Amino acid sequence: MPRADAQRNVGALLAAAKEEFTAHGVEVNVRAIAGRAGVGTATLYRHFPLRSDLIAAVFRWELDECVAAATVIAEENEPGDALELWVQRYREFLETKRGLAAALHSGDPAYSALPDYFHSHAGPVLDTLLNAAARDGAIRPGVRPLDILGAIANLCVPFPGSDPGTASRAVALLLDGLRYQATSAGRMTRR
Repeated sequence: MPRADAQRNVGALLAAAKEEFTAHGVEVNVRAIAGRAGVGTATLYRHFPLRSDLIAAVFRWELDECVAAATVIAEENEPGDALELWVQRYREFLETKRGLAAALHSGDPAYSALPDYFHSHAGPVLDTLLNAAARDGAIRPGVRPLDILGAIANLCVPFPGSDPGTASRAVALLLDGLRYQATSAGRMTRR
C-alpha cells in the first residue's frame, strides 16, 4: 500500500497534468506539471518515468471519474435527462484531450491497453443509460453504445474555423436524432 504522501503526490500530479494537458496539450513541459502539483520533477519521474505513463494515467483517471459520474447522474435524473447529462459529461472529457489522439495512435506501448480499458468501462455505463432511456421512451431502442461513443468522439474533433461550442451543438443534434426516432416510433404505435 503506497504511503499517504505518495498517494497525495500522485493525485496532485494527475490533477495538475489534466489542467496542463487541457490548457496546453500533452506536449506541455513536465516542469509545469510538477510546479502546478507542488512537487519536484524527481517526484513526477518517480511515479511516471515516461511522459506516456503520465498521459495514460491521466486518461484512465479521468475516464474513471466520467464513468463514476453516470451513477450519480442516473440516480438524480429521469432516464432521458440522465443520458443527455452523461453524454455531455463524456463530451467534456473528450474535449479536454488536446493532442491525445495523436499520442494514442503513436504506437507507444504505454497506450496499448487504453482502448480496451475505455471500451470495458465507458461502454457498459452508456449501455445502461441507453437502455434505461429506451425503456422510458426517451430514445429509440437498439442503439449500440460503442457506436454512440465513437460518434461523439468524432464530433469532438475540432476542424479549422470551428468555435468552442461546435462539439456541444453537434452532440446535442445527435441526441435529438435519438429522441426523434423514439417520438416517430411512438406516434406510429398509437395510430
